[in-house]
Amino acid sequence: MSDTNDRLVQLEIDVLAENDKQAAKNRQYFEENSILALNLVSSPGSGKTTLLCETINKLKSSLNLAVIEGDQQTLNDAERIRSTGCRAIQVNTGEGCHLDASMIDGACRQLKPQPHSVLFIENVGNLVCPAAFDLGEDCKVAVLSITEGEDKPIKYPYMFQASRLMILNKIDLLPYLNFDINKCVEYAKRVNPDIEVIQLSATSSEGMQQWCDWISNRFKQINKK
Repeated sequence: MSDTNDRLVQLEIDVLAENDKQAAKNRQYFEENSILALNLVSSPGSGKTTLLCETINKLKSSLNLAVIEGDQQTLNDAERIRSTGCRAIQVNTGEGCHLDASMIDGACRQLKPQPHSVLFIENVGNLVCPAAFDLGEDCKVAVLSITEGEDKPIKYPYMFQASRLMILNKIDLLPYLNFDINKCVEYAKRVNPDIEVIQLSATSSEGMQQWCDWISNRFKQINKK
């Protein structure tokens, strides 16, 4: 049993090491082309795709945008994104529970995001596996719906440790739920003292401008390098 466990650990190390090599190449490509790549991560049903559609509608007149959609099956989310007029490509992972750096490389070769643009990567809905896989992105953005419970950051600490920003989505539902925002933010800061937090509703548009400003400011920062 010990030999089997050792082989499994070594296999995991090898897989992550190979992924990190490709992620470094992806990061170099993004930096050389001044592409802001944002990896949106969450559990299923957080509202990532709706948030993306609303974000695109607000930013498409001022920024060049493109989207890589990750799902285990179907083309539904990519079709929703394309309905906004934004270029998008779907990556189906099959039984896989996350996107990896090689998938992003292949998607970029087809999508060809423009230099000086923003590339949104909507990862597979999962708060575990995507935390370990660097895609070469500028940063991870964790999207947490208030319908999920305020303890998610301490139940899935590695994802929130790996994220630069936590978006608390669906705050228009606060009057109908027993959700403690202050406690949720406290938990997130406990596992990652540097994490930034934005509260918003993609449905009511409350807080959306703050999110769009965050993207624009991040974009300006990478274009100054």
